[in-house]
Amino acid sequence: MAEIKTLRDPTLRIRAKQMRAQDTRAEARLWSALRAHRLGGWKWRRQVPKGPYIVDFVCDEGRLAVEVDGGQHADQILYDERRSLYLARSGLRVLRFWNSEVLTNCNGVCLTILDALGRDRPGWDPMGHGWTARGSRED
Repeated sequence: MAEIKTLRDPTLRIRAKQMRAQDTRAEARLWSALRAHRLGGWKWRRQVPKGPYIVDFVCDEGRLAVEVDGGQHADQILYDERRSLYLARSGLRVLRFWNSEVLTNCNGVCLTILDALGRDRPGWDPMGHGWTARGSRED
């Protein structure tokens, strides 16, 4: 049986760092929409080790993982199912989008993500003024 790599394994962290430097066009486009609390005030991280896997995007507070899949994922359905099951058992809901969907309909992808999170983060001012009195930040 193969050894399972975990967050304590430095090779997994190193690989995640490499993946952040080599993102796909679709990952870069979605990251641009998610980063810096841009999507509903939610905080996102990218290429994050979770157990033996590296997840494309994670919103820890919303307990949501987002995977952006290229064509190779059509050939690894069982691997993706195992991965999604592991993440679900870890308390994360998983959304999957194809690269082409992110590239041609990024707004629709973002709306789907917001729906999964229950819309804007509590305390977030959707007019772009930062956090309200209930939140932790004012612009």
